[in-house]
Amino acid sequence: MISNFKKDSLFDLISSLSPSEKRNFKLFTKRLSSNQDAKFLRLFETMEKMGNYDERQLLEKVPVSKKQLPNMKAHLYKQLLTSLRLLYADRNVELQLNEQIDFGRILFNKGLYMQSLKVLDRAKQMAAQYGLDTVMLRVVEMEKVIESQHITRSIRNRAEILSEESSRLSWKVDLKNRFSSLSLQLYGIYLKTGYIKDQEGRRMLENFYKRNMPAYELSSLGFYEKMYLYQAQVWYFHIIQDFPLCYRAAQHWVDLFHASPHMVKVATGNYLKAYHYLLDTLFYLGYYDRFTKVLEEFRNSLESNDFMMDDNSRILAFLYLYSNLVNIHFLKGEFTKGVENLLPALLRDIKPIRNKLDIHHLMVLHYKVACLYFGNGDNEKAIFYLDQVIQNNQDGLREDLQCFAHILKLIASYEAGRDEKLDIQIRNVYRFLIKMDDLHQVQKEMVRFVRNLSRIYDYELKNAFVDLLDKLKVFENHPYERRAFLYLDIISWLESKIENRPVQEVIRKKFLEKTKSEK
Repeated sequence: MISNFKKDSLFDLISSLSPSEKRNFKLFTKRLSSNQDAKFLRLFETMEKMGNYDERQLLEKVPVSKKQLPNMKAHLYKQLLTSLRLLYADRNVELQLNEQIDFGRILFNKGLYMQSLKVLDRAKQMAAQYGLDTVMLRVVEMEKVIESQHITRSIRNRAEILSEESSRLSWKVDLKNRFSSLSLQLYGIYLKTGYIKDQEGRRMLENFYKRNMPAYELSSLGFYEKMYLYQAQVWYFHIIQDFPLCYRAAQHWVDLFHASPHMVKVATGNYLKAYHYLLDTLFYLGYYDRFTKVLEEFRNSLESNDFMMDDNSRILAFLYLYSNLVNIHFLKGEFTKGVENLLPALLRDIKPIRNKLDIHHLMVLHYKVACLYFGNGDNEKAIFYLDQVIQNNQDGLREDLQCFAHILKLIASYEAGRDEKLDIQIRNVYRFLIKMDDLHQVQKEMVRFVRNLSRIYDYELKNAFVDLLDKLKVFENHPYERRAFLYLDIISWLESKIENRPVQEVIRKKFLEKTKSEK
C-alpha cells in the first residue's frame, strides 16, 4: 500500500510555527469580520492538528474540492507569510527598511514627492548605520528616479550628489560581492573535498585564491567587506591546514563584531559562524585554555537577554555549541563523560530540528558522535553512526569525511570482533578510496594492516601494532598526509593497543602532560 504522506511546503511552514506565531496568525485573519469563518482559516486549523500531511484526510475535513485546494493552499501560504512579516517587522532591520522603501514608493505614486524623499532619507540613514550598502543603493536609485522626473529643489546640486553616491555605493557593493563570492566558492570546495590532498591540489587552490581575491586597502573597507574577507581567509587557511593563520583570520572576524556590537542584530548567522570557526581552529591547534575561554564567552553571549535569535539562528547555535562541546571531550580524552553527560542532551535537542538540518551538518555531527562512542569503547554504536555518514554518499559532499568514516568503521569492526565480514568491508573501502582518488599513504597502511590481521597470531599482535605506529608517525607532520590525524587520532589508538589501555586513557594522559608543560 502506497503511503498518502508526502512533503508539503504549506504543512512544513505550519509545523514550524511557534504557539505565539499561531495565535498571532489567528488574530491577524480575524481582524475583519468577513474572515471569521474563512475557508483558508479552517484549512489552517485542520492542517495545524495533523501529524503528517495527508491530502485525502484534508479533503474530508475542509469544505473545498480537490480542484480548489491548490489555490486555497497558496492563499493560506501568502497569508501566513504576511502575518509573520508583520509580527517580526519591529525585530528585523531589513524588514523595517523594506517597509520604509515600500512607503516611499507609495508616496511617490501618490504624487507626494517631498514626503517620499523624507521617508527614503530616513531609510538610507538607517541602512548606513548597519552597513547595508545594497539597500542604500536601492534607495539612491529611487531618489534618482524622483529627482529625474520632478524638480523637487530639495538640495542644490542634488543630481551630482546622487550620482556620486550611486557610484560609490555601486563600487562598495561590487567589492562586497567579490569577497562574498570568493568565500562561498572556497566553502564549496571544502564541502566537496575537505582538506587539500597533494601539492597539485594546493597549487590549484592558491592560484584560485590569488586570482579571485580583489585588491583592497583594509582601512577603506566597510563592515561587510571585512567580514567576507575574513571568511574567505578562514576557509583558505583551513583547507590548506595552516591553522595559525586560520586562527588569526577567525579572531579578526570575531573582533569585527566586538568592535561593532550592533551588527550582531543584522548579521546574527555570521556572528555565530565567526565564533564557531575560531573555536574550531583552536581545537585543531590544541589550545585548550584559550578554547575554553572562547567557548565560555560564546555561551554567555547566547544566553544574554540582548541576543535575539530566529529559528535559523537557533539551529546554527545548536550545531556550533554542541559541536564544540563534543570537541572539549576529544581534547581532554573524556569520551565516557561525553557519552554519559553530553550525548543524551544532544540527541534530545536535535529531534525537533532534525528535519531542518542540512546533510553536511548532520554528517559532521554523526561522525563526532561515532568518535565519542568509539573512544568510549562502544564499537557497535560507533558503527551505527558511521553508517549514517557513509550512506550519505552524494557526489560532491564531504568526500574526505566519508573516506575516514570508512577507515574508522574498519577499525571499529575489528574491535567489535566482526571478523566474518571484514574482508568484504576492506574490498569496499579500497574501491571507495580509489573512486574518490583518496588512496594516500596513511589510508593504505591502515587498510593493509587490517587486511593482514587475520594472518597474525595473537602473540605477534603487539609487534604488528608497533610496526604500524612507526610507519604512521612519519606522516604526523607531513603537509598532506597529516590531514588523516585531524579526523581520527590513529596514533593514540595504536598506543592504546600496544599499552593494553583504553584509548581515552592514552589521550587523557597526553592532555594532562601537555597542560602541565604549558603552565
